[in-house]
Amino acid sequence: MAIEDKIKHLMDMRDQARLGGGEKRIEAQHNKGKFTARERIEMLLDEGSFEEFDMFVTHRAHDFGLEKQQYLSDGVVTGYGTIDGRLVYVFSQDFTVFGGSLSEMFAEKICKVMDKAMKMGAPIIGINDSGGARIQEGVKSLAGYADIFQRNIMASGVVPQISAIFGPCAGGAVYSPALTDFTIMSKGTSYMFVTGPKVVKTVTGEQVTTEELGGADVHASKSGVTHFVSEDEKEGIMLIRKILSYLPQNNLEDPPLTVCEDPIDRLEDLLNEIIPENPNKPYDVKEVIESIADYNEFLEVHQNYAPNIVCGFAKFNGAPVGIVANQPAYLAGVLDINASRKAARFVRFCDAFNLPIVTLVDVPGFLPGTAQEYGGIIIHGAKLLYAYGEATVPKVTIILRKAYGGAYDVMSSKHLRGDINYAWPMAEIAVMGAKGAVEVLSAKELKKIEDNDERAKFLVEKEEEYRNKFANPYIAAKYGYIDDVIEPRNTRFRIIRALQMLSTKKDSNPPKKHSNLPL
Repeated sequence: MAIEDKIKHLMDMRDQARLGGGEKRIEAQHNKGKFTARERIEMLLDEGSFEEFDMFVTHRAHDFGLEKQQYLSDGVVTGYGTIDGRLVYVFSQDFTVFGGSLSEMFAEKICKVMDKAMKMGAPIIGINDSGGARIQEGVKSLAGYADIFQRNIMASGVVPQISAIFGPCAGGAVYSPALTDFTIMSKGTSYMFVTGPKVVKTVTGEQVTTEELGGADVHASKSGVTHFVSEDEKEGIMLIRKILSYLPQNNLEDPPLTVCEDPIDRLEDLLNEIIPENPNKPYDVKEVIESIADYNEFLEVHQNYAPNIVCGFAKFNGAPVGIVANQPAYLAGVLDINASRKAARFVRFCDAFNLPIVTLVDVPGFLPGTAQEYGGIIIHGAKLLYAYGEATVPKVTIILRKAYGGAYDVMSSKHLRGDINYAWPMAEIAVMGAKGAVEVLSAKELKKIEDNDERAKFLVEKEEEYRNKFANPYIAAKYGYIDDVIEPRNTRFRIIRALQMLSTKKDSNPPKKHSNLPL
């Protein structure tokens, strides 16, 4: 065969591989409002940067007539490219080939890019659109999943791992995204569950739709399985690019610095007035975050899950940080099971990838009640406590208003190796709120007062006395637990100066195989 014919044969093979399961199946994919595996990669990566691996791989199965159906690439597109000029590795499952089902060779292709990502110290992005294990291959498919899971585990905390769910993701397939750092789902076209609606009905008798069982909104608000929900795939892909703009390539590098023209000494007069005079009135902590961050930009994580705590990424003078903030506008910013879990995982992610943590505190305590106690609030609250205490990255904490009881300790206090701890003048740092404290401290006197008006007057006086004596930042400052009491409008400047000072921080934990985190 002449060289021209060999080159033509190569081009024909490439064209065949790019067609995946064929034009009809590509059309069906588009009719569902979904892109193909390769179209998704083209949108994700810098133009012309994608280099593909294993285009000519096919499956090796011979049962159930599978040997008569051979597709180049075998249902997953893998390779590397760049995002904003930085190296990333990617795999994109192809629903047009056997419904994106995972085979032995399919898994080997994914494992190869994951191994390379670990060697090169670059992020791994997985785009999921799969019907699950390829049944015809039996245990080889199951082994393939486990091989991927093992690599997810080894890569955890070493390189960033991001999963996009742009179609079905069911059965064993769900555990790989669950092991990664961030998961994105698209509305209307993606779902995740361990067992589908038919199995649920057979086993439990419960009737539920695919969307109700495992749709994007369900996992964003009820289970917390997904961190971001996009309106469509394009928005989801842009989200991946946005997330990576805050992250280092791996755990040995610092996050990327960008030029910032937003003045570091920009004053925000709004902050001097944002805290209501009535300590029981809410305000939106996101207004505080946006007002102090570079260009007022904040990328929130887990926006619809446990909204009583806010987590996300921002930049201060061009340097990325993770932000954790109690949200007084929802459940008064109280810590409960879901909020503790959400924030603990985010804090540990930031610590793993060298992102300083800025904590904004306004917390009245932990949520009381049998549901919380039976659900293990003690263990789950301990997760957040543990995460902050274990973290060695720079930690800057601002107490905006309330910091009561054990929740004061948990929220990145000085006692958990907080580096810089500031408070606003209206901060209340105490064992409990004034009303509860007075009822305990003055219980004997209250029993003796029978007249209701006299009793009310006594309570008002004692509560005021308690606030003046304990519910302020100056007692904590007196003991050095607060480094300074700052003017609210100056918060941005003070955070930036603190982060600049802490940029060379070195801290470590005792040598150990691994910690025994309360799970």
